[in-house]
Amino acid sequence: MTTKNMGKLAVIGAGAIGTALARGWISAGLFEPGDVTMADIDKKLLETRSAQMGVKVTTDNGEAVRAADVILLAVKPNITALALSQICGALKGGQLVVSIAAGVKLHVIESRLPEGTAVIRAMPNTPCMVGAGATAFCRGKHVTDAHVVIGKKLFDAVGIALEVQEKMLDAVTGLSGSGPAYVYIMIEALSDAGVRVGLARDVAMQLSAQTVMGAARMVLESNEHPGQLKDRVTSPGGTAIAGIDALEKAGFRSAIIQAVKAATKRAEELG
Repeated sequence: MTTKNMGKLAVIGAGAIGTALARGWISAGLFEPGDVTMADIDKKLLETRSAQMGVKVTTDNGEAVRAADVILLAVKPNITALALSQICGALKGGQLVVSIAAGVKLHVIESRLPEGTAVIRAMPNTPCMVGAGATAFCRGKHVTDAHVVIGKKLFDAVGIALEVQEKMLDAVTGLSGSGPAYVYIMIEALSDAGVRVGLARDVAMQLSAQTVMGAARMVLESNEHPGQLKDRVTSPGGTAIAGIDALEKAGFRSAIIQAVKAATKRAEELG
């Protein structure tokens, strides 16, 4: 298995995120459609995936993983144990299991698979569906540096990927995992504000979304601190500083911090 072509992929769970990742990896040339097998209990969903993507499909999780080099576990946390029990007997040596089951810890996954199985646990977010995801991942006890290179390659293909310690994944869930929801609220609020000051709804929405996207790209591509970029927009006595003054009075920064803290705490409780 190389980092250019990773052989065969099995996707356990043909839902939105599992499908988005498979699409992204196929588009990036990491897997050929004919080398991808998707497994799910929903036969109609599998028929759709097969027609749209040209992948193989099955309702048998064990069959899906038998010949795979990389296995994506993309099921809901409450059925993870069942899925692991169904693939355990079909695994062979040398396979890499990548789990995106929220809250299911590495030791739980590893305990239900053959000894020595390499497991990476990852927390992607929904923008991976448009190739702009933010993913943090951690390595299991049998994962080598070569496996990490593969894991990073997978998630870099649909955005950016950063390795963290597993104890940080709840914080990742609170920040980037849940973060798109906070940003959507901000875009909606900006759009409402645009309408309030006289803009047409469609104009306000496009300007709001593009402004958020453009500002994010400036942070990522300029390598400058957001505070420096903010200062470039704010002239003495100008419009931006007047708006920032209003945000500070409303507790905008504190509200964002409290949202991330609350989401992190909830992730810890669910875990």
